[in-house]
Amino acid sequence: MLKKLLMACAGLCSFSAAALAGGNGLLGPSDDQSDGPYQKGSCQIRQSTLSQFQSALNGVVLLNNGGVFNPNMMWLAIVDRAGTLCLVIKSQSGPSPDPWPGSRDIAIAKATTANAFSNNQKALSTANLYGVTQPGGSLYGLNNSNPFNPTFNAQNTGIGFVPGGIITFGGGVALYQNGAVIGGLGVSGDTSCADHAIAYRVRTKVGLNVTPVSVGADNIVYSNTGTGFTQPYCLGQGTDVVPTP
Repeated sequence: MLKKLLMACAGLCSFSAAALAGGNGLLGPSDDQSDGPYQKGSCQIRQSTLSQFQSALNGVVLLNNGGVFNPNMMWLAIVDRAGTLCLVIKSQSGPSPDPWPGSRDIAIAKATTANAFSNNQKALSTANLYGVTQPGGSLYGLNNSNPFNPTFNAQNTGIGFVPGGIITFGGGVALYQNGAVIGGLGVSGDTSCADHAIAYRVRTKVGLNVTPVSVGADNIVYSNTGTGFTQPYCLGQGTDVVPTP
């Protein structure tokens, strides 16, 4: 009897170890998973559009965007209207670009946020959401509404899935085409003020910047208090940039 129990335990333990090691996607998504908790989809933004972002990012980080790095070292993420992750890239300008690894998740969350809270009537960048999500603001608590799925923390994961996430400081803008939101763009790797300038300028370079009411209506607005739809300065008025439409 004891021998049988030990054999049964060994089999169960072997199964558990395989599951924890990633066995059949029990703790996370796999490319062939079709009926688990994470459904893989397909990006609804054309590949011809996505292919423009690398060169646009490489050029923009060479501009005066403010921030602490020159050139800026950035992660960039794109989600479609459904929140599906379409693209994650790093800037390649400069002698040894080395963006912070933690900024990858932040870029994805910024793209998701800008897409989630913009529509065909009003564009809201993540910088616009800073003040209203502070204590006492009309949207305080919004940061708890859509947490990032930690399954996708690892590098090279998440494409084709919906990682979620919400960030309410600069660096995320919605993407517009023919008057409609087609997704979101997020960048991270420097101050949030520099991140906004880069996201805003990259969107302009790929021609997805015709926001409702007026072009660039979701641009950053600085204030000393960071209330309403404003964000406080990061490094000061002489350093932080307001990009032109």
